[in-house]
Amino acid sequence: MTTSTQRLLAYGCLALSMVLTGSYVALSKPLVAALPVFLLAWMRFGIAAVAMLSWLRKPADEPPLTPRTRRLLFLESFLGNFLFSICMLYGVSMTSAVSAGVVMASIPAVIALMSWAFLRERIGTRMWLAAGCAVLGLGLLAFSRAGPSSSAGPGHGTQWLGILLVFGAVLCEGFYAVIAKKLSGSLTPKRISALINLWGFALMTPFGLYFAVGFDFAGVSGSTWLLLVFYALAASMGTVWLWMTGTRHLPASQGGIFTVMLPISAALVGVLVLGETLTGLQLLAFGVALLGIVLTWNHRPSA
Repeated sequence: MTTSTQRLLAYGCLALSMVLTGSYVALSKPLVAALPVFLLAWMRFGIAAVAMLSWLRKPADEPPLTPRTRRLLFLESFLGNFLFSICMLYGVSMTSAVSAGVVMASIPAVIALMSWAFLRERIGTRMWLAAGCAVLGLGLLAFSRAGPSSSAGPGHGTQWLGILLVFGAVLCEGFYAVIAKKLSGSLTPKRISALINLWGFALMTPFGLYFAVGFDFAGVSGSTWLLLVFYALAASMGTVWLWMTGTRHLPASQGGIFTVMLPISAALVGVLVLGETLTGLQLLAFGVALLGIVLTWNHRPSA
């Protein structure tokens, strides 16, 4: 397989991973309305753990896990699974899917800065411009939400807390992308996905059991259970495997730009599925964010 073909496949994997992530971020809103957040997260990891049992098997050519790799796997799960799920689910419950997309448009800039700070990746001019497009898109979306119609109404006081929690998830996603780049050099994408999901299940189990006691599972509708299965498989299997596969062939800073697909997907699902509104200014912001992806095409880190 040629280098250009590998790069194209990596682009596709990263973009699809973020589209799926944006979809389940938006669709988690009806889930948190039906299930306690910690119970929802625990069942997500549990369903995915069963589905990924075969992924836990160690390949014959894989070296034994070193103490450093074990620490990275734990941090990847603690930040990218455990804390991300808590911040994202509580944040989405307090704000709209479109607003969550607004905040998550800052992910590319966060990942670019973290890859520069922790991985010593040199960020070229085009990459900084691409990150700037994401930030500009965030500003336009924030401005579009700042009008009188968005600043009133019940629950407005909790919207800022929701936005802060979603930004906490953004920071978790930044660390997740940086650690993923380090892990992808020694483990296969499937094995990484299964191991960090298992850690997530272990971390969430005490909280999940607490909220499961006395919960009326019979009152949960069939459509909610189906949505939960999609959420579990997309969040713990599909998106992680796609991201780990794509990031093996690209710098973390370049892969991070593809996270602009996350807010676009989240906002579109919010509008088309959940009935939220999307203004012309927000559409302009999405266009600016997409320009960031164009700027990453054939990008090379500066020497």
